[in-house]
Amino acid sequence: MLLGFKTELHPNKQQKTLLAKHAGVARHAWNWGLWLTRNILTHNSNNPDSKLKFPTSIDLHKLLVAMVKPNNHWYYEVSKTAPQYALRYLSNAWKRCFTKVSGQPKFKKKGRNDSFTLDGSISVGFNRIKLPRIGWIQTFEILPDNVNPKSVTISRKADRWFISFKIETETQITDKSVDVVGVDLGIKSLATLSTGEVFVGAKSYRKLEAKLSRLQYLNRHKVKFSNNWKKAQLKIARLHNRIANIRKDTLHKLTTYLAKNHSQIVIEDLNVSGMMSNQKLAKAVADMGFYEFRRQLEYKCELYGSELIIVDRWFPSSKTCSRCGTVKESLFLSERVFNCEHCNFSCDRDLNAALNLAMAVSLLRNASANDRDSLWTGQAPTLPG
Repeated sequence: MLLGFKTELHPNKQQKTLLAKHAGVARHAWNWGLWLTRNILTHNSNNPDSKLKFPTSIDLHKLLVAMVKPNNHWYYEVSKTAPQYALRYLSNAWKRCFTKVSGQPKFKKKGRNDSFTLDGSISVGFNRIKLPRIGWIQTFEILPDNVNPKSVTISRKADRWFISFKIETETQITDKSVDVVGVDLGIKSLATLSTGEVFVGAKSYRKLEAKLSRLQYLNRHKVKFSNNWKKAQLKIARLHNRIANIRKDTLHKLTTYLAKNHSQIVIEDLNVSGMMSNQKLAKAVADMGFYEFRRQLEYKCELYGSELIIVDRWFPSSKTCSRCGTVKESLFLSERVFNCEHCNFSCDRDLNAALNLAMAVSLLRNASANDRDSLWTGQAPTLPG
């Protein structure tokens, strides 16, 4: 299977300037292509009779060479593949928009998510990599052996540059200590397993929020684009990057543990975008990283030979008693202990939900068609036996 490999670069001053030029050209090509495609869509909507053909990435690159490059000679200082890939990504973004997978692409701003993609004559050494128009550039760690990437993506976070590319790896089947485990994600604790284990989230944003607020407060009256303003912006970007790295590290350790030691992992299909719309919970939900947790778990289960099972979001895991199967009509978020009035069962709310998720697989396999539908409508299913 193909996995992404990402590491930090160690460029000198001249290479940093070249990397920034490549990112600038890719950003300019994206913004120009987005401006052109938006104008075409506006023209087509205002004039239904005169339909202009929506350009593909190849059409956009031909127009870029004919219209933009002659007037901007700094395009010739970088590799030609940087604007090519930028227009290709723009075309893919419009396809996702037309299929209603995502919204319209937005214009890019200098210094935010700077990145570009290169291909061509790329060579990988022990702790360095050779890139077109840039040359050999050092890395902070040893690169994988026998790797010949066709393309690489270079991105910048704060003042640090990173390179990523795909590598082929074999599936690593590990010995599983637990067959089925239910994982309930939450805000108080990141994950509660049906085995009773509880993993507390890093909550990096909450811990460093005061420091971030202080830096932003001190930066409020600085003159934009002055040297002091740039220094303050760099400090803020570094702190944002630190917060994200702490969160990713916690999620990587948890997902690796789950995929290596459990045969079947059952999680709930959470409506993360809907949870983020709640102003009282949005900050806590974003600090946990539910979407990133699922994304990492999907490819790690494939890598370590585990099976990931996604239960429908309407499955009443929190309101169902894990002992008798009775479903409560309502359960407030403030109720942290689940108490069943039918069988007098008392259990932690998150643990009860994790137990129900673990049993959902066997229930679905043994239940009838009507009971299988009842699992998604919030009714109490008929327990087997």
